[in-house]
Amino acid sequence: MLDRLQSLADRYEKLSELLCDPDVASDTKKLRELSKEQSDLQEAYEAFNEYRTVMEELDAAKLMQGEKLDDEMKEMVKMEIDELTERRETLEEQIKVLLMPKDPNDDKNVIVEIRGAAGGDEAALFAADLYRMYTRYADLQGWKTELLEANISDLGGFKEVIFSINGKGAYSKMKFESGAHRVQRIPTTESGGRIHTSTSTVAVMPEVEALEIEIHDKDIRVDTFCSSGAGGQSVNTTKSAVRVTHIPTGIVATCQDGKSQNSNKDKALQVLRARISDVKIQEEQAKYAGERKSKVGTGDRSERIRTYNFPQSRVTDHRIGLTLHRLDAVLNGDMEEILSTLTIASQADLMDERE
Repeated sequence: MLDRLQSLADRYEKLSELLCDPDVASDTKKLRELSKEQSDLQEAYEAFNEYRTVMEELDAAKLMQGEKLDDEMKEMVKMEIDELTERRETLEEQIKVLLMPKDPNDDKNVIVEIRGAAGGDEAALFAADLYRMYTRYADLQGWKTELLEANISDLGGFKEVIFSINGKGAYSKMKFESGAHRVQRIPTTESGGRIHTSTSTVAVMPEVEALEIEIHDKDIRVDTFCSSGAGGQSVNTTKSAVRVTHIPTGIVATCQDGKSQNSNKDKALQVLRARISDVKIQEEQAKYAGERKSKVGTGDRSERIRTYNFPQSRVTDHRIGLTLHRLDAVLNGDMEEILSTLTIASQADLMDERE
């Protein structure tokens, strides 16, 4: 571990030199690449520096322990050794996590798709609750959201809603949200006061740059049509809505929420690239799903991951057995405890695999 850390520290310091080089500073692309690489290494570099300081202080304290000291001084040295030993162990665990292979998509923006599944109108209303939860969470993180497509139900829910979240580390936090979300509550349409169970599905995909997934004009079909509102009624008479079909895969993306046809086409292509990339990611994950016994699951869209129980004000994440009795706060965007616990569980899985 120390050899890897020393190599990492050497690279970090070399990058500092390169970033001061006038030739690098004048090359925007190179400057961006090296800055990102250094930023990715910074946390581990700082942890390693602290680790070296702690080890030096620990060695000095142990040397002092061998000297002739009065009782009070011995006790002080012993306390210092205990504190430094505890800090060393904490840093070692932290560094193990920092040295684990990083998901290359973690720093990317995301595209989120939410669909009402089982439960009709109630599932669509719950999809709207999830949309609000994620956009509130994004606001708390200082991220920006943009609505890309929405199919509104008669009662004001979402049959389907697609939106982007732009912010540093968005995918690293949001990637655990893919799956089936279940709600248990009395629907507004229920006159008998009975609790119903409905589900909505969530898919979180890393945003893909045009250079990463190149889509040729000959491989797509672009159809235009009039945008529509709730219940399917036409809301304008110009063909500004766009449907893009990727002919080789059959994957389709539609957008009608933009102000112009060109804007909608750009957004549809943005969703299309993410979906094509996501299919590849899902195929890769499927290869290892049988081998990996992950606490946080495989990212399977049909996997039931969480229940939101309104009568008990309870949220339960079934993958890690976490239950919180503050449903209102979670639905208002207070998701950090859930997402942090999922991140820790995922890191523990990776560490188990490496041992």
